Amino acid sequence: MLTASTLASDVATVAAHPYGAGGGPGWWIVFPILWFLLVATVVVLIARRARRYGPPWARGGAGGADVLGERFARGEIDEAEYRQRLAVLREDRR
Repeated sequence: MLTASTLASDVATVAAHPYGAGGGPGWWIVFPILWFLLVATVVVLIARRARRYGPPWARGGAGGADVLGERFARGEIDEAEYRQRLAVLREDRR
């Protein structure tokens, strides 16, 4: 039941906090800006890493050295050719 004391209490609450619990006009824009800055930071960091070290799909593991080792193990190439090609692969990584 609505009484004079509850009505006065509600009026006092609204007078003390005219914008509700939100804190005032304009604060609603802060959180979208913060989310945008967070996403932009992640994108920039990933782009810098990709530029510095190459794209993740191109880095791979040992790659050519693994294939070269398998060919040497099967006897398709001799030791001299293995060492020569391995030196070339290691040179390309630097």
